[in-house]
Amino acid sequence: MTSGRVVLAATPIGNPGDASGRLRQLLETADVVAAEDTRRLRSLAAALEVAIGGRVMSFYEHNEAGRVPQLLDRVRAGDVVAVVTDAGMPAVSDPGYSLVAACIEDGLPVTCLPGPSAVTTALVLSGLPVDRFCFDGFPPRRAGRRRTWLARLAAEERTCVFFESTHRLADTLAEAAEVLGPDRRAAVCRELTKTYEEVLRGTLAELAERTADGVLGEIVVVLEGADAADTEASLDDLVEIVEERVAAGERLKDACAAVAEGSSLTKRDLYQAVLDARAESD
Repeated sequence: MTSGRVVLAATPIGNPGDASGRLRQLLETADVVAAEDTRRLRSLAAALEVAIGGRVMSFYEHNEAGRVPQLLDRVRAGDVVAVVTDAGMPAVSDPGYSLVAACIEDGLPVTCLPGPSAVTTALVLSGLPVDRFCFDGFPPRRAGRRRTWLARLAAEERTCVFFESTHRLADTLAEAAEVLGPDRRAAVCRELTKTYEEVLRGTLAELAERTADGVLGEIVVVLEGADAADTEASLDDLVEIVEERVAAGERLKDACAAVAEGSSLTKRDLYQAVLDARAESD
């Protein structure tokens, strides 16, 4: 069996002081360091006062597929391949998943060097329940798809964590207030672990207003889970989304299938709910 392996290494999400001794050692000793941004990697190494000992390779969204076979070859040859992203844990809304999957498929060793995470940092600072939570990456960019995504969260009883860009944050919060209700609690966490760290807590309506003029920095949003009593209301939201898609020219069955995906309902149940709603309105 090869002595090579892939090591997913968490990097600081803002403060270089959060880097572990193991991360420092890995950067110095790994045969290959695959980095989402090689310039940021070298800046981090300089801040940590460590010399990168191996070859540095770019490993980002648009070249990830082509890099995986090369990195697998290095592992088979006995090399230690470290994978780092701009901040936090690789493969969490960042490059890394395809390499992990390929290693498992080929029976090659892969391990993780744990460390800072924007998801859990925001979660514990939010003031919202943390006993059960989910992570949902980035919301869709298009308004229609984002509204469908929010409608699916209407019945989610777990606290939900997601990332959002600064220039879409206000629109996302305003739509969330419309779809989920203005009184649903949330937290907007900005620049975590950095000098200007800030956590805005309040209702969706309040946060939409407070961020309307824009915010700067890396953003993590934490959303309160739905009350069990809100499930019926969320079904109405899903039905409304289906009808909007039908009005735009989509077939009813196709709209139900698309909206039901990822929700707690099957497409058959949602289809029936639409028919029931239409019957009640006649």
